[in-house]
Amino acid sequence: MQHQLEAVIFDWAGTTVDFGSFAPTQIFVDAFKQAFDFDLSLEEARGPMGLGKWQHIEALGADPVIGARWQAQFGRPMSHADIGHIYRTFLPLQVERVAAHADLIPGALETIAALRNRGMKIGSTTGYPRQVMERLMAAAEDNGYAPDCIVCADDLEAGARPGPWMALQCVLELGIGSVARCVKVDDTVPGIAEGINAGMWTVGLALSGSPAGLTLAEYTSATAEQRREVRERVTPAFVDAGAHFVIDTIADLVPVIEEIEARLRRGERP
Repeated sequence: MQHQLEAVIFDWAGTTVDFGSFAPTQIFVDAFKQAFDFDLSLEEARGPMGLGKWQHIEALGADPVIGARWQAQFGRPMSHADIGHIYRTFLPLQVERVAAHADLIPGALETIAALRNRGMKIGSTTGYPRQVMERLMAAAEDNGYAPDCIVCADDLEAGARPGPWMALQCVLELGIGSVARCVKVDDTVPGIAEGINAGMWTVGLALSGSPAGLTLAEYTSATAEQRREVRERVTPAFVDAGAHFVIDTIADLVPVIEEIEARLRRGERP
């Protein structure tokens, strides 16, 4: 019986790059404003983070509070055509700006090197479409990060998160023998659901991602008490989604990998 993990499948923004996941959230705000002169707060924009970007816009329109504001402004619910217009506005803005948010999260390179030293492969999935990821992948590679495979939100006909398809495509591309020997690491609830639905171990990131909403400077300067407050606010949603572990950032991952391998040796499965 194989007891060693074979792969870790990482999300991108808020997980390996872009501490706080600010690239997509700010651009949702800008796209709504530019496309329809509709005001969206940064906090509201973060709500459905982890979904594909079209589905993210759709979810924002379906939100009771945002939807009521849209109805009041336009006299009708958000339509499929409206979503398409916002998405087409969003896409070039995201392509234009995403490379500016390609800084690696502290500890990412060291953690990934440690995983590779353990013989593990590195996969990745993202809510970004391929057009955006081409720009981000190049910038991340310049910063030293190049996973073994990258599956984007618009790559697969079946769809994206919270379904299992992108994570399972990584399994296919990496030639993994068992989904139980894969770990999905993500800073969003849909990303955790993706891993759970694919039959994998899952690890939520409480402080580096979109739900926490901290800049790297805010995280670095935060007191232990401040970090604890954010951790306690964010963690329950990950637990409710089925996350097997919740840690602060990717820098804390290696001990979790060791714990999962110990569980596999005891015959446990995700």
